[in-house]
Amino acid sequence: MASRSVNKVILVGNLGKDAETKFTPSGVAKTTFSVATGRRWKDQQTGDWKEETDWSNVVLWKSENLAPYLTKGKQVYVEGRLSSRSYEDKDGVKKYITEVVALDVILLGGRGGAEGGAGAGPSDEYSSGPVSMPRSAQQQRPKAAAPQEASFDPGISDDDVPF
Repeated sequence: MASRSVNKVILVGNLGKDAETKFTPSGVAKTTFSVATGRRWKDQQTGDWKEETDWSNVVLWKSENLAPYLTKGKQVYVEGRLSSRSYEDKDGVKKYITEVVALDVILLGGRGGAEGGAGAGPSDEYSSGPVSMPRSAQQQRPKAAAPQEASFDPGISDDDVPF
C-alpha cells in the first residue's frame, strides 16, 4: 500500500539576527539564520490580548553568499522542509535540533529594524518588489492588463451568483 506524505514549511517573519554564511571544505555555502513569527489572540477568560513569538532556525544550502542581504529585522518569506537531527556535544551529551531547510528565501519589503526613522517609506533598494534568493526563483512582476472598453458587459449579474 502506497502512502503519501508532505513535509512543507512556509514562514513569513522577521530575521532575529544577521545571517551567517560558512563554506564546507568542498566549497558548498551554508547560510543560517533565525526567523521570528508571531501570533496574537484574545484570552477567553480575561479578555486581554496575548502575543506569542516562535523562533525557527533556517538553513539554506548551495546558494550564493546571502548574509549581506539577510540582516536583523528584515521581513522574509521562507519556503522549505522541516528537518530533525541529533548530535553529541563536546561533553558527550546527545542534543536534538529541528530546523527548516530552505528551498526559497524571498526578501519581502523595507529595511525593517530601526533604520529610516518614523514615517519613512520603503527604501529604493526594495521598491521594485520582492527579491527572491536564489535567483532561479525570482518573481516576475505581473504585466498590466489591457484596459477594457467601458461598454464591455460579461453578461453576469448578481442573480447569476449561486450564493
